[in-house]
Amino acid sequence: MHMRTDAQWSLVVPTSMGVRLAPENRQPVHVADRFRLTVTSAETNVAAISSYLGLPTLVLTNFVAGSPISQIIKTNLRARGMSYLGPEVPQGGPWGNRHQINIADAGFGGRAPRVWNDRSGEVGRQLSVEDFDLEEIFGAQGVTILHLSGLIAALSEDTSRFCVELARVAKKHGTLVSMDMNYRATFWKGREEELRAAFSEIASLSDILIGNEEDFQLCLGIEGPAAGGEDIGDKIASFKEMIARVRQAYPQASFIATTLREVVSANTHRWGMIVSGEDGDHVVEPREIDILDRIGGGDGSVGGMLYGILQGWTAEKAMQFGWATGAMAAGAETDYAVPADEAQVWSVWSGNARVQR
Repeated sequence: MHMRTDAQWSLVVPTSMGVRLAPENRQPVHVADRFRLTVTSAETNVAAISSYLGLPTLVLTNFVAGSPISQIIKTNLRARGMSYLGPEVPQGGPWGNRHQINIADAGFGGRAPRVWNDRSGEVGRQLSVEDFDLEEIFGAQGVTILHLSGLIAALSEDTSRFCVELARVAKKHGTLVSMDMNYRATFWKGREEELRAAFSEIASLSDILIGNEEDFQLCLGIEGPAAGGEDIGDKIASFKEMIARVRQAYPQASFIATTLREVVSANTHRWGMIVSGEDGDHVVEPREIDILDRIGGGDGSVGGMLYGILQGWTAEKAMQFGWATGAMAAGAETDYAVPADEAQVWSVWSGNARVQR
């Protein structure tokens, strides 16, 4: 897999930014009276690993002109070391454009987390290639990896076209394309044929494909792992068979990855990962991790793996790093991990939680 060495941007992500409201102290939403507000999007959750570890990242998005929420988002992106580009879209009055709101608690013990998305009027649904100079970004400046998410690709007809065109331009200029399927049934309802075509084209242009068993089945029509087995660890052979089917359908992909999650309780998960690289399949068998807030764990794993690929690491090493950054994200109140340095991530991987002085 060849990577551009002259690129100004290590990682570029298109996204629709929003805010998350989460009750304090893991309380249920419907009885909480104090909420924490954080900036969120799946794609910037991914990019956070590279940005916090010093790599140049660029966010392509839309903002609501004059909105205080836009100001919060921009301040957060700058604090995370991310650059951003995007038009200022007029609000159009109280019933016009706005940034999406994600309302979610973390659950506790046997009480599962609950997520309520409020995306009416979401400004990111209007993302368009006409608002960005793609030749300047991907040609003159250069991008090593473009990371796309199925959440953005399925958000609207406009964003589907936007992601397809980004992938086409990226490939023309030697940029690696990464795609996390991120299937959401509510986004696909009534648009199955249209979205299957868009996702299949993006997958055919992708060097890195990521998804769980549901994602690959419902987005690309790839048969999933066989049913049965006592837990996810018992199903690893079936997951490998699924990945082999993905590779057969999309032979140009150098990396194919899936995360493995077994929910013991809202506070404890068993977390694993499989990555198929150019040197074969690599597995982290599910290991127990503590959960503070599960949202963003999968994004954290993708972000860590992409960081490893950007560093030129082997598939196995990139997978191990991604496993650890996913565990870190699940142990944070934010939806993204905030690694201080590589050494901290490798301590998580090794299980070394001893104090460092």
